[in-house]
Amino acid sequence: MTIKLEDYEDGRKYHGDYDADLAALQERLAKLQVAHIVHNKRSVILFEGWDAAGKGGIIKRMTADWDPRYYDVWPISAPTKEELDHHFLWRFWTKLPAGQDIAVFDRSWYGRVLVERVEGFCSEKEWKRAYDEINAFEAQQIDAGTNLVKLFVHVTQEVQDKQLAERLDTPWKRWKTGKDDYRNRSRRADYLDALKSMFKHTDTRWAPWKVIDGNHRKAARIEALTYVAETLEKLVPTDMPDADPEVVKLAREAFGYTPQA
Repeated sequence: MTIKLEDYEDGRKYHGDYDADLAALQERLAKLQVAHIVHNKRSVILFEGWDAAGKGGIIKRMTADWDPRYYDVWPISAPTKEELDHHFLWRFWTKLPAGQDIAVFDRSWYGRVLVERVEGFCSEKEWKRAYDEINAFEAQQIDAGTNLVKLFVHVTQEVQDKQLAERLDTPWKRWKTGKDDYRNRSRRADYLDALKSMFKHTDTRWAPWKVIDGNHRKAARIEALTYVAETLEKLVPTDMPDADPEVVKLAREAFGYTPQA
């Protein structure tokens, strides 16, 4: 089914107990991180979306209870000179997770078919070729045992403008906005065309997109975290091993430990 962003603009409020439901999701996600560690699994969670759509807030809450030793958040910005001298996917290979780890991408290799396409940072031939390159790259990661979750956070122009204004009005948030936000805003129609093509070519059976209606912040966070948790629970074993008998023996000798039922 073709993804249409206009289907994700309801902005409905979250009617549940937000704080309790968020805490429950964070507990599920914390257990999933432990499952990655115990079973030596690796996952990539990728976020794309409009400027000021709330990606950072989702990521902050998703990782809140994670052990920092076993995950990385990669904020992707413009490539360096060295990175430009290589194939556009080169800079992402070194950021892929090892066993036990989760890599979170705040923007990603989809920049080639979004900002680089719209702003003319690559040729038409290059961005058209990139769809097949991206699909092959993602298939390679999955075939090698990496789980891949892709989310796009969508907001209307009205909501984006409200968030941009809030950033200007809040001293502690002003660092999050700049001239690029307004350059991108002025080309929204071009980005919508690029997104339509991106979904058409890269919403694959092995790496589907999930669009999040970001027009209400709390509802978007719950939806995004629920999708990540449900997806990874299908992909990562969650059974835990029995305690190591030798460690149990040491605990018994050290402080009289007895196993609890």
